[in-house]
Amino acid sequence: MQSTRNFKDRVFLVIKGLAMGAANKVPGVSGGVVAFVAGFYEEFIYTLQRVNKTAFKLLLNGRFKSFFQYVNGKFLSLLFSGMIISYFSVSKLLDFLILHYELYVWSTFFGMILGSIYYISKEFKEWNRTTILALILGAAAGVSISFLDPATENDNLFFVFFCGIISVSGMTLPGFSGSFILIILGNYVLLLVDSVNALFDTMVDIFSGNFDFIHNQVRIRLLKVLTLFTLGSITGLVTFSHILNYILKHYKTITMATIMGFIIGSLGVVWPWKTTIYKTNSDGTYVLHSAGKKIITDYQRFLPELNSETYIAIAYIAFGILIVLGLEWYGNKSRKNKL
Repeated sequence: MQSTRNFKDRVFLVIKGLAMGAANKVPGVSGGVVAFVAGFYEEFIYTLQRVNKTAFKLLLNGRFKSFFQYVNGKFLSLLFSGMIISYFSVSKLLDFLILHYELYVWSTFFGMILGSIYYISKEFKEWNRTTILALILGAAAGVSISFLDPATENDNLFFVFFCGIISVSGMTLPGFSGSFILIILGNYVLLLVDSVNALFDTMVDIFSGNFDFIHNQVRIRLLKVLTLFTLGSITGLVTFSHILNYILKHYKTITMATIMGFIIGSLGVVWPWKTTIYKTNSDGTYVLHSAGKKIITDYQRFLPELNSETYIAIAYIAFGILIVLGLEWYGNKSRKNKL
């Protein structure tokens, strides 16, 4: 019975990784929110901060089993497996859904974030003047970031490395959307669409025995960009986890209140009723990136009219809330079973 439950936990951990990976790719949605609501946020941060000098010493000395156990390798491998699968599968499905059912997708995300706010506030019992101030400052920071003007694309490798460090914060800071930050920095399409597609095409070519891509300068450049972005992401992930682990250990209530504020501030980014603004040429035609899609530069938000489409969107908001409540129910059930 215990082994069955362990197997179920492993499967659900991969599914949570799928959800985190998909959320990280959608502008305005934070993978950290998934970790927070699914009940493994603190374990995630604690595990990442185990990637330290001791871990590298074990690795360099060839003590691979000790290294795997020290860094909670089973947890990380299952979670990151889900994220990697997501980038080449679930995220593509999300791209399709956003293209054809944009309002309902954003409505679901909006409901999930509302559910997250309810979940966190229900668990938080330390309200005082300091934590309320932290909540307000967190919300103000989230709102301010959501209204920044996007920059232009920049493939300088040092800047790409910096983008990796900054964007991965969405995995460690709930409510702080890494993909939206990439839009602000101007490199969302380059780093999460073009370079990922270049890697996918390269893998297909290698498995089919076609190595002509080594002469494709554009492909090679995109693979270099993806490599530096990945290294920056790993650097940021480990760095942020160490900082957050220290903060959570010494200033947990203030940190949780600030995170809650960030999530509240992110509601403006995922507001379902908005018009997408695309980048255009001087003649009014759309600027397309290499995948043939229009480049998003901003969103113009508005209040909806009361019609059938709006009622359906509200139903999807309720559905998003139910998803979070379902995750909470499963998390509580799993914790009780382990006691």
